[in-house]
Amino acid sequence: MNYYESLEKVILTTNPKEKIELFEKFYKNFKEKKLYFENTYKPYELIKPSYNDILKIVLPKEVKQTKYVNTKEGKKILLHTIAHIEYSAIDMALDAALRFKNMPISYYEDWLEVAEDEIRHFLMLEELLIELDSFFGDLEVHTNLFEALKKTPDILSRMAIVPRYLEANGLEQNPKIMEKLKSNPDEFNEKIINALEIILEEEVEHVFKGDKWFKYLCEKENFNVEKKYFEILENIYPGSTSKKYDLNIEARKKAGFSCDELKFLSKKEDCN
Repeated sequence: MNYYESLEKVILTTNPKEKIELFEKFYKNFKEKKLYFENTYKPYELIKPSYNDILKIVLPKEVKQTKYVNTKEGKKILLHTIAHIEYSAIDMALDAALRFKNMPISYYEDWLEVAEDEIRHFLMLEELLIELDSFFGDLEVHTNLFEALKKTPDILSRMAIVPRYLEANGLEQNPKIMEKLKSNPDEFNEKIINALEIILEEEVEHVFKGDKWFKYLCEKENFNVEKKYFEILENIYPGSTSKKYDLNIEARKKAGFSCDELKFLSKKEDCN
């Protein structure tokens, strides 16, 4: 079986259940070394997300938000928002494993492993939505994460932006959400917190994998890692390097960020 063609079918599958089942078969074949890499393959064009025909897509400002995690409606909105992030992250990981050729086999192993994690995260959140008499697709979503894929067609910018910027931002947002849930304690919020703790722990590893491959590529091209990272970040998201970020320092250190990067992003004199 052709690795690229088989994986493209997984990504482009629109139904979440079918996508996950197809991935499981693909991943089993990959681990059993039943796939071959045909380097004449040309990746599909990033025109629309795989969920385009099954979810209600609106502008980011039109997506429902909530501050009230102590209400059923508030919990539903929160869970649907995070579930959409995790579902988008499945496709982001799969696209990273598909789009970029001639990398070490461990690169593909890493991103397929990330996809497997993101699927598990999504399924955890989907179960919680069902407990609230809801489902994935019950609310509107935006395409911000898919747009990030379109903005990063080359592997260096992809490794810089998706894991080291977008996913790394989740290392700060996740604990803030958990604190809000803890301030409104109830049995269901405890379930959400348990899911978020698993996600946070594994997202550190995902960012680390992106960090590892970004540094690998920089070393290969003889780029200064920190300089190149901020150059790409500013090019994709102008003005982002001048912002002051409230960072999860401990998590970012585990994920591979240098002290100099953390000082620059936080606009602080130390990285403790």
